[in-house]
Amino acid sequence: MASSEDSSFFRDQASINGFGLFWLAVATITAGWFFIDGLDALLLAWQTPEYSHGPLIPVLSAIMFLREMKQYPPQHGVVPNRWPGLVVIGTAFLIGALGKLARIDDIVAYATIIWVAGMVLVSFGWSRGRKFWPSVLHLVYMLPLPATIYYKVSIWLQMVSSEIGVGILKILSVPVFLEGNIIDLGVMRLHVAEACSGLRYLFPIMSFSYVFAVLYRGPNWHKAVLLLAAVPITVLMNSVRIAVAGIIANIYGVEWLEGFTHFFEGWVVFIICILMLFGLARLMLLLHPDRPGLADALDLDMSGMMTQLNGLRAVQATRALVVAALMGVAALGVWQIAHPEQGGPVARTSFALFPREFGAWQQYGPEERLTVDVERTLGADDYRQATFVRNNDTPAVGFFSAFYHDQTRGGVHSPEICLPSAGWEIAKLDRIDIAKNLGVEGTFPLNRAIIQRGESRMMVYYWFQQGERRVAWDIAAKFNLLLDGIRRGQTDGGIVRLTTPMARGESEEQAEARLMEMTRNVVGVLPRFIPES
Repeated sequence: MASSEDSSFFRDQASINGFGLFWLAVATITAGWFFIDGLDALLLAWQTPEYSHGPLIPVLSAIMFLREMKQYPPQHGVVPNRWPGLVVIGTAFLIGALGKLARIDDIVAYATIIWVAGMVLVSFGWSRGRKFWPSVLHLVYMLPLPATIYYKVSIWLQMVSSEIGVGILKILSVPVFLEGNIIDLGVMRLHVAEACSGLRYLFPIMSFSYVFAVLYRGPNWHKAVLLLAAVPITVLMNSVRIAVAGIIANIYGVEWLEGFTHFFEGWVVFIICILMLFGLARLMLLLHPDRPGLADALDLDMSGMMTQLNGLRAVQATRALVVAALMGVAALGVWQIAHPEQGGPVARTSFALFPREFGAWQQYGPEERLTVDVERTLGADDYRQATFVRNNDTPAVGFFSAFYHDQTRGGVHSPEICLPSAGWEIAKLDRIDIAKNLGVEGTFPLNRAIIQRGESRMMVYYWFQQGERRVAWDIAAKFNLLLDGIRRGQTDGGIVRLTTPMARGESEEQAEARLMEMTRNVVGVLPRFIPES
């Protein structure tokens, strides 16, 4: 007789199979409904070029799972230690609830994968279920990176790729100059984002290298090299792409470049990167004592997978499976009944009414508008950019502020990312507290940076405004979004940036005095435009 943990609710096999599938369906449907916000976020992310490979990831994970089932088939009789799976499922619902409260859909999507891992452990028990981790972990590749991490990684990879590409062009005696995010080829100026669109293949190539490493039957250090090779291979390939584009523009003219770009941005980049990955594997096999062929080193046996798929129909209605299904019903029911109403739009004054003068400081010219592409990237609900001047002898102060009703949609864009991409080098960056200088209570942390481009230098103040909090660190700002969403159902806020050019021979103290004076003026009126409650 089976143990109480694994006893079924029905005796005959047909009933076991039928009701097992029933409870599995209940668990899946209720979990899908509960995690629907995360699944919606995935569908939106998959519509972007960077994550367009997303729909293929669950398919590949399913194939890997069936292969693993052939290697670790379901155990007949008592299956011990199913309870760790219930703990993992409970953790998934808890994390998902926090993400829903905070209105950060990516967290809900991450929790969905944790739920999948829990269901595998419930089905196979701890000792066998944990051996299926490669197929479950592979699902991570379908998730979008958190926006802050994505922009930092993307900008860094773009700059590295551009510098290597420009270096190749200089070796080939092609006239080229790189200034921040602009590649000047003489006959044309190419934006780094345009030059590095090939990096959109980084994520699918990373997914492929993961599968490749799993199927590879060589030493573990070989697997690690294959797994980590995706990043340098993609960057190198994109650097070559930039170099070839420069050569074509220099020899044949700009009109030839558009056709090359459309051709090379397609599957060509992906295929060449994959071939390089195979070449790397073949090279490492030469170091193997037995020197096996690449076909022998890859476990590509897909036979018997349909048998494993049919075997899923024999799922039994164990208590652990029933409890997992009821946990989904309970989580969905509690959320539908007890979850707090999300806060509505914040009452505030439009930036169109932002003051045009502060004492001796007056706005110079009309309000400055960003380009369409920059506005789209910024994604702000409202913003203001203006230049304030005092007299002809005093350098101007630039003011920029953006407001977001929902900062989870991309409202924590750090100037540490956009300034270097605009060609400015951050020569110095400090996080300081200016509360005493402003005569305000509590703390007033902000970032003070000195940036330079050629012989031009500027001093920058910037901070994130989230309710009554001023935050200097973008990662902390992201964490505060989670807390605000959970506690008050609001994720509004914005960013404030003040800049001033530093004249030749001017000290940092003189430049900072201007920024401090303007900051003192701005913080007095800012709560009307970025509410503190």
